[in-house]
Amino acid sequence: MRYSPESLIAFVTAAQTGSFSAAARQLRKSQSTVSAAIANLEADLGLVLFDRSGHQPRLTDDGHKVRVHVQAILAASDTLDALAVRLANRIEPRLTFVLSDMWKADHYDPLLHAFSARFPDIEFECLIAEDEDAIDLLQAQRAHMGVIRTQPQYPTEISASRLHVKTEMTLFVAAQHALAHQPSVTPQQLATVRQLCLNTYTRNQRQPEEGVIWSAPSYLMLLEMAEQGFGWSILPRWLVAQFGHQILVELSVAGWPQLIEMDVVWSKQYPPGPAGFWMIDNLLMQKDPTLS
Repeated sequence: MRYSPESLIAFVTAAQTGSFSAAARQLRKSQSTVSAAIANLEADLGLVLFDRSGHQPRLTDDGHKVRVHVQAILAASDTLDALAVRLANRIEPRLTFVLSDMWKADHYDPLLHAFSARFPDIEFECLIAEDEDAIDLLQAQRAHMGVIRTQPQYPTEISASRLHVKTEMTLFVAAQHALAHQPSVTPQQLATVRQLCLNTYTRNQRQPEEGVIWSAPSYLMLLEMAEQGFGWSILPRWLVAQFGHQILVELSVAGWPQLIEMDVVWSKQYPPGPAGFWMIDNLLMQKDPTLS
């Protein structure tokens, strides 16, 4: 490949994020490094990929066409890298797995038993994080792989594969709460009551929910807050069943419960070793008979 991977990644990331500065933050590089990488790619191709005349760079017509091919090149490169790791069979000494509270323990426990039997000498660490926090751990090389709720889009350097397993989310409130006595609850009623919602350490702004918001970075913390009667919350049904104290009531709200898709994610720049890819492969083979 006569085009440097750094230039291709910088180009795709800038196109995805909409600016060179945002791409630099996502790639954890300086803006000048990203700008130079894109300029080098333009020089190599003999094309102008971004119109820089406005406040933010915009892809040119050529840029849109090139982006499709660059994404295909990067995807093929990722596949080759993953294959090389599998074939090399150099087992990593340590694997750190970041896990969402949304993922059922029923799916996690048998996988961990099988992992322990196959890789008895590996040091294993499990972290709990959601959404952007989990992705940040991958980007910072603090974790090798993870399972999180499917995100609208992922940073360029993050790989994601959809799991067959989904998780069921619904609305809960403490039995003594006024909402618990309603046969059904409308969104308008919910808006008048404090919501306990998920927020992450890395999220700059809270989501635009209506009404008064209390937030926490984990669903287990939200469960405890809901049990104490501080408000209603959207929680994984399995988490309430396994860790609740039978004092939460499910609210009857149109559109709920919902099945949420989950992804296994890992860094393209710092991929796991054979043990991590064994974990990824087995995650992708898992089925959920209760939701099929």
